[in-house]
Amino acid sequence: MQPPTSRMFWTGFALAGLGAVLFSAKAIVAKLTYRYGVHALDVIGFRMMLSLPFFLAIAGFQARRARLGRIARLDWRDGLRIVFLGCIGYYLSSFLDFLGLQYISAGLERLILFLAPTFVLLISAGFLKRPIARRQWIAMGLAYFGVALAFWGDLSFSGDGVVIGSLCVLGAAISYALYLIGSGELIERVTATRLAAYAMTVSAIVTLAHFFLVRGWAGLSVPWPVYQLSLIHAVLNTVLPTFMVMWAVARIGAPLASQLGLIGPVSILFLAYVFLGEPITAMQVAGTVFVAVSAIVLGRR
Repeated sequence: MQPPTSRMFWTGFALAGLGAVLFSAKAIVAKLTYRYGVHALDVIGFRMMLSLPFFLAIAGFQARRARLGRIARLDWRDGLRIVFLGCIGYYLSSFLDFLGLQYISAGLERLILFLAPTFVLLISAGFLKRPIARRQWIAMGLAYFGVALAFWGDLSFSGDGVVIGSLCVLGAAISYALYLIGSGELIERVTATRLAAYAMTVSAIVTLAHFFLVRGWAGLSVPWPVYQLSLIHAVLNTVLPTFMVMWAVARIGAPLASQLGLIGPVSILFLAYVFLGEPITAMQVAGTVFVAVSAIVLGRR
């Protein structure tokens, strides 16, 4: 990947940050949806069901461009890589995350998920021979300290299945890190828009197969507000941020884009205050300041 220009960098920087906030806001929509008696699989299933038409439309447009020779055709190896990324990105990672939440507290789940940027850095350095700048380590330390402050009150290490739950969420963090790294390696040949559309189409199909295998057609019988909230979940918290993150990876690389993703979960604190009426503590504000400072550190290059 070529070094980004200043304009490219700040565009990618903004896309990664905004995409992270929109992705994280899915937790707010999910909490509102849970009020209608649905379960985690229902939330994921309806999210991907209503996202699929958007991804199919964009994927079809990109495939038509390839047939007309306007963009490069993909070979079977690229196709297999995209299927693999689609399976581990938003299907396996989401499934393991929700599975782990059945055993551990939300605070512990968040802190484990925040290891994903570290995995991206370490895997990129170990296997792709990409050096880690001192500024990145400093920013990572500031971000982790801020996140720990923000969610310290929600931490709980008790429970019968804390080990199983922690391993599930750790698997979610690793699978998402592999998705970001694999996406970064494919983007130059496939382009960010086409890669996101193809990979998310695969994710949606696999998720829906899981949903209908467990719920059947009867799973579609839910209150009408669930469909309304799921449409918001699909468009604002899935389709838009998916492309934003891919466009950011294309401009600034997977390691930096993943680190900026730490902004999103902390934004939940303020979104929960606005939409759910949850209080904000001084420790949470202090943690947010540290995460914001880490973003500034990352931007000084």
